[in-house]
Amino acid sequence: MQATIQNEFLSLTVDTHGAEAVSLKNTAGEELLWQADPAVWKRHAPILFPWTGKLKDGSFIHGGKTYKGGQHGFARDVEHTLLKAEGDTIQLELRPDETMKAERFPFDFVLTSTFRLDGKTLHHTLTVSNPGSEELRFGIGYHPAFCVPFDAEHTVEDYEFRFDQPESPVILDASGGGLLTGKCYYQWKNQQAIPLTNDLFDNDSFCMAGLRTRTLGIYEKDTGRSIVCDVAGFPYTLIWSALSKPVRFVCIEPWNSLPASVDDPQEWEQRAAAACLAPGEELTPTELQILHLLCADKSNAEIAQIMDVKLPTVKTHVSHILDKLDVKRRAEAKTAAKKLRLIPDDL
Repeated sequence: MQATIQNEFLSLTVDTHGAEAVSLKNTAGEELLWQADPAVWKRHAPILFPWTGKLKDGSFIHGGKTYKGGQHGFARDVEHTLLKAEGDTIQLELRPDETMKAERFPFDFVLTSTFRLDGKTLHHTLTVSNPGSEELRFGIGYHPAFCVPFDAEHTVEDYEFRFDQPESPVILDASGGGLLTGKCYYQWKNQQAIPLTNDLFDNDSFCMAGLRTRTLGIYEKDTGRSIVCDVAGFPYTLIWSALSKPVRFVCIEPWNSLPASVDDPQEWEQRAAAACLAPGEELTPTELQILHLLCADKSNAEIAQIMDVKLPTVKTHVSHILDKLDVKRRAEAKTAAKKLRLIPDDL
């Protein structure tokens, strides 16, 4: 089933299968999202949950039982419940049934996906809560694919990825069959733009860590037309496209967690997670973003500037984060987040 909302600038259609945005059109009727040609890549803008990337050996162990799982979790491959489709908002929810818990992921959770149109901006918010009786560890991320070229008059080389400031992103190497190798390198230094070419993704995606930029977009160089994503506070942002030439689409992917590494243990409790929720707790991607900035020793004022929100909003989020980590001070939050593997040990 699909639901559509629109305003004076945008029209959005979301499918209940995967809670996936399948169409985003502007006032000219131009399609902005990749239309899932199965000969190239069969998805539009999938949600990544309850893990991002690959599991080591395609499985994990919990309570002595092995659970098999494909790339990027399973939320993108199951039916979600439509809660609301009216005005400027579409909202969906995913709760596990007993079969899902027995075969895929043995934890209770509620994943809420909210799409909201605001002028020329689409807001997509994922919220996770833990209604169960045991701790919930999970990974989460976004994977939207945008059409390029924007029109028939342009070619792939007319576009570039653009940060809002010069960047020297640390690239996390995943050449171990999609698993992290523990190595990292610089692909670009002090660059505000990454030219798009047909061979850019010959070796797969680029997983960038340590970005200071608030936005990352794909820009048409001669006109300035662009599609821009808010990546502020996300610890990792990937760019990717399928191995087709010419390039037909590009993905800009803010993630709050990483794939498994080549030497990861199989036990789920020892996998690096985006978040760890006690029974009854809820954590939003915004809180995860602020947690990473807090642990990077950013002040509330700096976090407010980076995320383009008001200072009282940041203070409220920080208070909620401290409560959920059961600590009283920011330094204690950093220690607790490392213990729960919510942030890298070297942060």
